[in-house]
Formats: sequence, C-alpha cells, structure tokens
Amino acid sequence: MAAVETNPGDAYQRDAAPPPEAAASPAPVGLLAGDPMSLGLPSFIVGSVALGLVLLGMVPAAAVGASLPIILSATAAGLFIATIWAAAVGQSAVACVFGVFAGFWLSYAVLVLGLTHNWFGVPAANVASTQELFLTAWLVAMVLLTLVTLRLPLAFTGVLVLVDLALLLVLLGTASNSSGLLKVGGVVALVFAALGAYIFAGTAAQATGGGAVPLGRPVLH
Repeated sequence: MAAVETNPGDAYQRDAAPPPEAAASPAPVGLLAGDPMSLGLPSFIVGSVALGLVLLGMVPAAAVGASLPIILSATAAGLFIATIWAAAVGQSAVACVFGVFAGFWLSYAVLVLGLTHNWFGVPAANVASTQELFLTAWLVAMVLLTLVTLRLPLAFTGVLVLVDLALLLVLLGTASNSSGLLKVGGVVALVFAALGAYIFAGTAAQATGGGAVPLGRPVLH
C-alpha cells in the first residue's frame, strides 16, 4: 500500500529534477533481493512430506520423532530464514505466512521432543489431551491465517485450506484414537505438499528465466 503524503513539499521534491551529481550516481543496491519463496517453499514441502509419511505409518508409532531431523534443521530453520528475507524485501504477506508456519513446525518439534522426554511434566494419561490442545490452538491460528489471506492467489488459499483440513483430521483422530483418521490426515498433508511443489515449480521457473505457472484468481479482490 502506498504511503500517505503528509508533507506537501514532498510532491514538489519528487517531481523536481535531481542535481547533476545525483543523476550521475548509480541507484543504491539493496543488501537483499530476490524471491524468498524460492527457499520457503521447498522448506515447507520437505517437512510436509515427512509429517505425511509419519501419519501414514511409514515408521512405527513409537518412532514419531523420525521426522524431527528434517522438521527442525530444514523446515523450521528454512522458514524462519525465508521469513526474515521476505520482511527485508517488503513482502509482508509472505513473511506472515512463512513466519506462522515456522512457528508451527518448531512448536511441533518441541511438542514431540517434550512429550517423549518428559520435559513438561505431563503425565502419560494426559499426553493425548496435550496433543489435542496443541492441534486445537494451531487449527484456530491456521483458519484465521486462511481467512486473512484470501486476497492471495487461489493456489495459496488451497494450501492453507488443506492444512486446516489436515489439522482437523489429526485432531479428530487423536481425540478418538482413530488410526484411520490419522492416515487420512497424512494423505491430505501429502496433497498440500504437492500443491506447494506446484507453486514452487513456478517460482523456480521464474528464477531461472522461465514463465510463471497459473495460480488462480484470489477469492477476494
């Protein structure tokens, strides 16, 4: 959004010819440039695939922490870097989305590590309700994020809606101890990872001199 002019003299200064020495000087180059989605999207994709495979039962239930090396060192770290990058180049909406997802992935890793190592003093009988609390809080946050980003292209909204659905399925599966719902949640996670890969394909194509892929019209204009 363009800044509102508060000084009437600003318009005159902007339209006036620059002094000769200013005209001869090259425009300053920012310290950061480029597209932060080129890092944020693959970071998001790899963590989503890992979580989806865990929910589908690729590893035993006792090995729930199998995805944490990827989620901690690649997904959460990559998304935090992409968040800072997006904020530095003025992409506030991208920074918001990446920052929220970075927080989700990091808190998921802390939850799993904390429960498996008894960091938080949660009795075994309350582990399921602790997971339900985590999933409910993040479902509320992700639904809110979905609603406030409806002016983004439709592909981004699709990813967020699928994330909402996956969280709901995993929450219901945890509350009812249903492995079937958890596996459906894993399938949905792989689907939103695939949609993220489609968006990343367009980002990578543009970065290497190609054209953009269609992302759909925003829900709100």
